[in-house]
Amino acid sequence: MGSKENNQGLVRNANFQGPRLGGSKFVKEIGHNHRAALSNITNFKREASGNVAAGDKKLSNLGHRPITRRFSAQMIQQCPKESEDVTVTTLVPNASGVREYDQGTKKPSSSTVNPNGFVDCEIIDVEDSEDEDSDAVPMYVKHTEAMLDEIDRMEEDEESEDPIMDIDTSCMKDVLSVVKYIDDIYAHYRKTENQSCVSPSYMAQQPDINEKMRAILIDWLIEVHYKFELMDETLFLTINLIDRFLERQVVVRKKLQLVGVTAMLLACKYEEVSVPIVEDFVLISDKAYTREDVLGMEKSMVNKLQFNFSVPTPYVFMRRFLKAAQSDRKLELLSFFLIELCLVEYEMLKFPPSLLAAAAIYTAQCSLSKFKQWSKTCEWYTNYSEDELQECSRMMVTFHQKAETGRLTGVHRKYSTWKFGYAAKAEPAEFLLNP
Repeated sequence: MGSKENNQGLVRNANFQGPRLGGSKFVKEIGHNHRAALSNITNFKREASGNVAAGDKKLSNLGHRPITRRFSAQMIQQCPKESEDVTVTTLVPNASGVREYDQGTKKPSSSTVNPNGFVDCEIIDVEDSEDEDSDAVPMYVKHTEAMLDEIDRMEEDEESEDPIMDIDTSCMKDVLSVVKYIDDIYAHYRKTENQSCVSPSYMAQQPDINEKMRAILIDWLIEVHYKFELMDETLFLTINLIDRFLERQVVVRKKLQLVGVTAMLLACKYEEVSVPIVEDFVLISDKAYTREDVLGMEKSMVNKLQFNFSVPTPYVFMRRFLKAAQSDRKLELLSFFLIELCLVEYEMLKFPPSLLAAAAIYTAQCSLSKFKQWSKTCEWYTNYSEDELQECSRMMVTFHQKAETGRLTGVHRKYSTWKFGYAAKAEPAEFLLNP
């Protein structure tokens, strides 16, 4: 017996008003209205020799598609020499009611009448998929294409979920935000930041001091800055003045601390509203220097620096970039903790202030979120891609790892207090060290 799809079993006459089964094959009666049921109707099959074996031999299907009338016609067209004779095998009842195999030939487009007077049947395919052309796209393929289109749309939506935001919209009415000029201001900072940088190898010109002494001085000044409760801008300008002066002037070892306190005094005069007096710096240095020493060094520094104190430090970029990152208090404190660790390290002088600020925020974001995070908005306002921050960020992670156990722990102690949100207790983003 063939498959249930092609061998429907019982076929009723035209007068039978029964339910139609969807998706089935039906036979259409051409002749008499009263015809005995056929128990089996097989598919057409074309043999190369034009003959098939009689009896109960099963006819095999060609391919996976049932050989319907339409499909048979296409096969005949492809083989015109064999199109005249097509073998048809049907079951017909004889006079005694016994079903017999009737085997004969017929034209593909005509109906035949068997010797018993019954009109042979014609197979009609009522399924829509069989009425379509054989080259039509299957429904499951259409569903797959629709699913792939939906995936593409979802990916586009995900990309559009991270748009570049205008971070100044909420500050339009704030006069101090100078929204109208903010882009020009930071364009000027970018243009002049290289002029405020120093050579990363300037210490080679100092015969009596080295980078380790510089690190000790800056670590101590961070504690002094914290004790005097000065503004953040003051600390960053102090470090900038020290490096720029040491690049231009040879300093002996015993005068290095004097350079530090004098630089902080000058930074306070430039940034602070309430400036500590000279005697405060004399006391904080344990009276190692006199008032005259501080004032003399002040005169020497301003002349060497040509009174140029208006330089972009990492702080001005930090404020802008934190706004682009939509930071909260936790991210802000951790970012400043990381960048202050960099102030101590001489090797970080090779990075411009804007890169240091961007890398500190990026590293802090990764440390808090435990995965790499750098939005398109951050990239737009910092002008640094995530790849450009990797080298500096990895160095920050190593400083973070040894901040508590290293020789200089002033920054770690500062950010381990309640005032600074215990930012130093955050876990380093060690996964950034992996290539």
